[in-house]
Amino acid sequence: MQIKLTVNGEPRSDEVEPRLLLVHYLREQCGLRAANVGCDTTSCGACTVLLNGKSVKSCTMLAVQAAGQEITTAEGLAAGGELHPVQQAFRQEHGLQCGFCTPGMVMAAAGLLAENPHPTEAEVREGLEGNFCRCTGYHNIVRAVLSAAGSMSA
Repeated sequence: MQIKLTVNGEPRSDEVEPRLLLVHYLREQCGLRAANVGCDTTSCGACTVLLNGKSVKSCTMLAVQAAGQEITTAEGLAAGGELHPVQQAFRQEHGLQCGFCTPGMVMAAAGLLAENPHPTEAEVREGLEGNFCRCTGYHNIVRAVLSAAGSMSA
């Protein structure tokens, strides 16, 4: 099937198999590596991207379902060589260790802050509960999201 969509601000038109998962389309056809395949069951959130500004797990969405939509991956958040405030906050607050979950966490956080620019700690924890990290214990991740919220509203 032929699909047309926008990925990180760039219009694309590609031939895809109807059963191709969005995460595999992004990785294999677009050459984007931030969305990771961790579970294929929406359990871990490592594949989280933004679909029209809302976070979705790309491991259980077909590429054809994204036709006509706008996809943003962690690679597409930075603009003009500057990190997005969420990316910068993860860096400053040490919200990562091994990095495998980080792109998905960043995208989930960006989606959360787009919907709720001033979340409480409890709202951040609830908003990220579909994304797992086996390394950090979440404290610095939550702190990073709250820091990003503060810097984005300043």
